[in-house]
Amino acid sequence: MSERLAFRMNLFPGHAAEYEKRHDEIFPELADALKQAGVSDYTIWHDPESNHLFGILTRTDDHAMGALPDTEIMKRWWAHMADIMETDENNVPTQIPLKQVFRLP
Repeated sequence: MSERLAFRMNLFPGHAAEYEKRHDEIFPELADALKQAGVSDYTIWHDPESNHLFGILTRTDDHAMGALPDTEIMKRWWAHMADIMETDENNVPTQIPLKQVFRLP
């Protein structure tokens, strides 16, 4: 089985193009780490009116996402992104979980 997660992040105004550019050039090691942790079908959407980013991903039931924050590649990516989006003191992007309210059966 797998589950889908949705969450919101906050992009600083005027940084949409840079955010997209950095994701076009995602560190290959990070993409590999996400896949190895059980993540698939990961997309991020931008709302230019609010500067909110909406992430949706699928992960396996036996995922290892909990270990990702401790990896060097994840810390390096977060530091790389911290100047253009809202983060905490450790550069972890501020994430607000979203509740699924509908899915077409």
